Amino acid sequence: MELSHTSKLDESSIKLVQLTDTHLFAPSNGSLLSINTEDSFRAVVDGIVNQGYEYEAVLATGDISQDHSAESYQKFEAGIQPLEKPCYWLPGNHDYKPNMGSVIPSAQIQCVEHVLLGEHWQMILLDSQVVGVPHGRLSDQQLDLLEQKLAEYPQKHTLVLLHHHPLLVGSAWLDQHSLKDADQFWDVVSQHSNVRGVLCGHVHQDMNREHLGVQVMATPSTCVQFKPNSDDFALDTLSPGWRELELKPNGEITTEVRRLERGAFAPDFNAEGY
Repeated sequence: MELSHTSKLDESSIKLVQLTDTHLFAPSNGSLLSINTEDSFRAVVDGIVNQGYEYEAVLATGDISQDHSAESYQKFEAGIQPLEKPCYWLPGNHDYKPNMGSVIPSAQIQCVEHVLLGEHWQMILLDSQVVGVPHGRLSDQQLDLLEQKLAEYPQKHTLVLLHHHPLLVGSAWLDQHSLKDADQFWDVVSQHSNVRGVLCGHVHQDMNREHLGVQVMATPSTCVQFKPNSDDFALDTLSPGWRELELKPNGEITTEVRRLERGAFAPDFNAEGY
């Protein structure tokens, strides 16, 4: 799939918006740790619209649903309509792929493995889900896909998307649910010179670090935030958010996390897990 480039601000850059870990339910009163996830999702969408950021596409990096229902995915599809751009999504550990498939691909919802982004960039979307468990793993098929596309388009700067974090974030309870066998992923990446960024969800917090010359980013959830550097389960006081990215023709990625106003959608801080 190829995404034509139409940015009015900078004809040589690609601008994207990432939202992740929406954890939607079929019922409108569905809540995660006392946060109504539909309300927080809609508030984030409104925040993106009101920000006035010009972008070409939306990236949704998994945990779309909390209850696995077809209705929750349809709710996501309806909820992103105000963004008026194609949305590329992939599954997280909480997702149920048969019901993701109930949303028929359209001009807005796209379920693809590879996207050409303008003249200079490509995007590879990987499925790190292991059914029934919270941690992730890339199958041989997914690793082959990564290898194939990096080799097929060596001249393209590359942004790789997956749900699980391929770098430890320093929280024991989260890191036990990271991408297992991540060294296999990094072995493929290190054999090519065109990977510029890796973008994930799962950890419900902001991360932006360099590893092996690659910019590795995780993004706040549209609902509950996990407290960084906490070995035990703990929630953060920060508000739901999203990430804006600009992919430049020289391979540089500039990015910024945006959040709703302070105090919006506070969770139940007495919760001991979810």
